[in-house]
Amino acid sequence: MKVALATDDDRGLEAVLSHHFGRCPYYVLVDIQDNKVREVKSVKNPAYESHGETGEVPGFIKSLGAHVIISGGMGPKAIGFFREFGIEAITGVSGMVKSVIEAYIGGQIEGATPCSDSESLLDTDEGEHDEVARLQEEMVAMRRELARATERLKMLEDKEKKQ
Repeated sequence: MKVALATDDDRGLEAVLSHHFGRCPYYVLVDIQDNKVREVKSVKNPAYESHGETGEVPGFIKSLGAHVIISGGMGPKAIGFFREFGIEAITGVSGMVKSVIEAYIGGQIEGATPCSDSESLLDTDEGEHDEVARLQEEMVAMRRELARATERLKMLEDKEKKQ
């Protein structure tokens, strides 16, 4: 199974997951077999500078042979394109690729919810580069991750108390 992850850099498993799937500079491709990472490769996003034409980036991800795309955020149109291509989209995730892949293999992340501001961000030229909206979306993703981490910590503490 091949998983594509939108990233802010090209450092493979040490790359940081990008919050914007279509505007990330790189994708890290991870081949997983028997729940183990077998191969890791970074590729440049051909639409990074322009944000591409509608459907261009999902088509590119499909051409790479990916079965899953993981990103911090994604708009509803992109999620729809991935569904049409038979690619599972997962959003609302943050962190380093290695941790994200471990969470994916462990069944701890799934599902895609469109970015709340994705439609309005694309309506204006300024909106596409609206730093405030981007930071707000990243805060939401971080809160989700913090909540998951808090739950896991509580679970571990409860387990420790029982021993």
